[in-house]
Amino acid sequence: MKILKAGLIGSLLATGIAGTAEVFATDLDRAVEKDYAYLEALYKHLHSNPEISYQEEKTSARIADELRSVGFEVTEKVGGYGIVAVLRNGDGPTVLVRSDMDALPVKEQTGLKISSTATTTDDQGAVVPIMHACGHDVHMTSLVGTARRLVAMQDRWQGTLVMIGQPAEERVGGAKAMLADGLFEKFPRPDYNIALHVSATMAAGDVGMASGYALANVNSVDIQVKGVGGHGAYPHTTKDPVVLASQIVVALQTLVSREVSPLEPAVVTVGSFHAGTKHNIISDEARLQLTVRSYSDDVRTTLLDGIKRIAHAQAASAGLPEDKWPVVTYSEGTPSTYNNPDLTTRVAKVFTRKFGPERVHLLSPVMGAEDFAYFGRVEPKIPSLMFWLGATRSEDIAAAERGEKKLSSLHSPFFSPDREKTLRTGVAAMTTVVLDLMAKPKN
Repeated sequence: MKILKAGLIGSLLATGIAGTAEVFATDLDRAVEKDYAYLEALYKHLHSNPEISYQEEKTSARIADELRSVGFEVTEKVGGYGIVAVLRNGDGPTVLVRSDMDALPVKEQTGLKISSTATTTDDQGAVVPIMHACGHDVHMTSLVGTARRLVAMQDRWQGTLVMIGQPAEERVGGAKAMLADGLFEKFPRPDYNIALHVSATMAAGDVGMASGYALANVNSVDIQVKGVGGHGAYPHTTKDPVVLASQIVVALQTLVSREVSPLEPAVVTVGSFHAGTKHNIISDEARLQLTVRSYSDDVRTTLLDGIKRIAHAQAASAGLPEDKWPVVTYSEGTPSTYNNPDLTTRVAKVFTRKFGPERVHLLSPVMGAEDFAYFGRVEPKIPSLMFWLGATRSEDIAAAERGEKKLSSLHSPFFSPDREKTLRTGVAAMTTVVLDLMAKPKN
């Protein structure tokens, strides 16, 4: 994630906002400080007791209890283990604040006293370790902390606040499931959608965002390449799927280099190639697994349609009949996350007033994915923003810039956020955004 601080600060200077590091909600900072021990205990519990996608039963129940205890009307099991919490506070806009809840099948190696030792049985029947390696424990704690602050500050805002705990983000299925279960029909339809996500490359205490495209369209693609097997000594009697699959791998690279504009980001990566069992046996099958990424929907369509076209054309050129052409399957897809530019500019100004310009960053988009995107793509579209929350110790970032240390990425077994700074900033940032979007009119 590239930080482009100068771009944001320059734009804010043009509007006369930057250059003022004033904190406009010192009462909020004091309240967050007073509440920190409670939030840290919650974070430790969530970190030590993770649950993977589609298994978030205890996690969702805990978050539901936390929100219910401060006055929200809570509905559980929306789209699986999703929770929806609603707090009405007079007339005004409806703002949705989202946190994901699932962990990853990763064995924690941070060495922390609160390290997860949890295991579970996955969809394939394998016993796997579990860890919050993507910061969803931070996200949930920040959601609860924000809820507690906004309940205590109801005299500062008006409207309807909707807070959701979303399951299965790591499998990019939870958002769709909640929407399919009537999220925007059974509950108040938001005027704005807001979420945060930890950043492993930005210092704890800082916040950042990309305007426009922020995260990518992503699809997983499986290609089953068929052939005619036989003895390795008599290749002329076979149709070798290894050769055919290799030709497909090479030809796929032309999708990005020759069919997509050089100005449009696109990625086609073959991450897995499996075929054969022995040196002298030509297999009758090869299997490829791809990840495909882009920002615009047009580029996404070009890539996905092109993969099937190329796979079939290579099979035809090898002389295979149509009933033996490759089988192309698309799965676990999610659309790109688009940060509404007007909303992004508004929040950037709010953050600059709150934290000071040196702690607010304009970021380049990344090729990761987030199913938060679905909440903004309903018709009519809802202005949405996902901002990044710095989570890494500043001294570690400085050491990495000197070439003395390598930072642990998200999904790493070594990922360990700077807990206190990250949580305090997460609660303060999200609370500040909601207070701005739902501020009471001045008399």
